[in-house]
Amino acid sequence: MTAPAFSAWTQEVQLEVERALDAFLPPATAVPHKLHEAMRYTTLGGGKRVRPLLAYAAGALFGADAAALARVAGAVEMIHVYSLVHDDMPCMDDDALRRGKPTVHVAYDEATALLVGDTLQAQAFEVLAGADLPPARLVQMMRLLAQAAGSAGMCGGQAIDLDSVGLALKREELERMHQLKTGAMLRVSVVLGALAGRDLAADELQALDKYSAAVGLAFQVVDDVLDATADSATLGKTAGKDAADNKPTYVSILGLEPSRALAEQLRREAHDALAPFGDNAQRLRELADLIVQRKA
Repeated sequence: MTAPAFSAWTQEVQLEVERALDAFLPPATAVPHKLHEAMRYTTLGGGKRVRPLLAYAAGALFGADAAALARVAGAVEMIHVYSLVHDDMPCMDDDALRRGKPTVHVAYDEATALLVGDTLQAQAFEVLAGADLPPARLVQMMRLLAQAAGSAGMCGGQAIDLDSVGLALKREELERMHQLKTGAMLRVSVVLGALAGRDLAADELQALDKYSAAVGLAFQVVDDVLDATADSATLGKTAGKDAADNKPTYVSILGLEPSRALAEQLRREAHDALAPFGDNAQRLRELADLIVQRKA
């Protein structure tokens, strides 16, 4: 049977992830109502779902079960959304717009936003723990997710980002920051999607790591380009904020056109990393193209 076109596949996965998140999140009718309502407000009905898409594409490559993939996708998206909620708070980036609507601390209040992030992080591990997978592999997956979200991953990158405001970082320093802040969660989305299918050989993991490193960095480079060139309505968040906040970016360090060229180079590197998997990795290749060629 012919595989669906990429656009149809992405829409199908996004709908499946939306249904899964709706099922995994507590209902707004359950106590505490305000917290649960805010969790659903920020998690449902928006976002590109890049991390779940990467998990599903890797899962398809390794024959993952649909139910296990839904839990992996739900877990990585909950971690991602929690990070956005906290990132937007006044103590961090102080942003009022996310995914085209008011951020949680604006729509509710700061205390609720803090609790929404805390709860989504906990909920992510509860969701992943419910996957019907071999116990040893499931423990490995939960450890990998914790590492990607913690001080050696996303939170560590955010800490470096906050400490770097106003500084003239070298390119390698900026790259290290984004390997942690953005790349770690993109990588773990790929690896967990694959592990939802089976254990990985060392060479398979190495290939996925090379792919993930390229798309993770490309994602941030393109983000920096879009922040400098797109408007808020297109982005669904406040445009130009990096420059306004005097944050180091690829555009501020390399310039606009060299940043675009770097994103294209990383796209090619991502494709090359998937060579051992042949045509079976087509969805991962298409996602690399999507990440680099997106307009929002």
